[in-house]
Amino acid sequence: MSNRKPIFAEKGAKPAGQYSHAIVANGFVYVSGQGPHHPETGALPEDFAGEVRQTLRNLEIILKAAGTDLAHVVKVNSYLSDLGRFQEYNALYSEFFPTEPPARTTIGCQLNNIQVEIDCIAVLPTA
Repeated sequence: MSNRKPIFAEKGAKPAGQYSHAIVANGFVYVSGQGPHHPETGALPEDFAGEVRQTLRNLEIILKAAGTDLAHVVKVNSYLSDLGRFQEYNALYSEFFPTEPPARTTIGCQLNNIQVEIDCIAVLPTA
């Protein structure tokens, strides 16, 4: 019997490949990398700040579908197409994690027509 449950958030952006939005296993929620596409329209925000905020909102949608939220995130991996925007990214990120932020890694990398991608690990709240 498997302790692994795939999550497909009905209100989440359609996965761009062969992967689940998230996997719940052993009390943790492992969320796949999310980008800034609006889940209903597929539109991209016009600026970096909009991309960051939409990406974090997309994570929120998936976390909610899995039974948790941003307050229960323990680890974030952030991927930026331009590490020169780190300070701006950090300020925007702080809007979503204003206190007791999770552990985080930020990596500069080449992304496909987006400026940011984020994945995370969260815990399920105890009842």
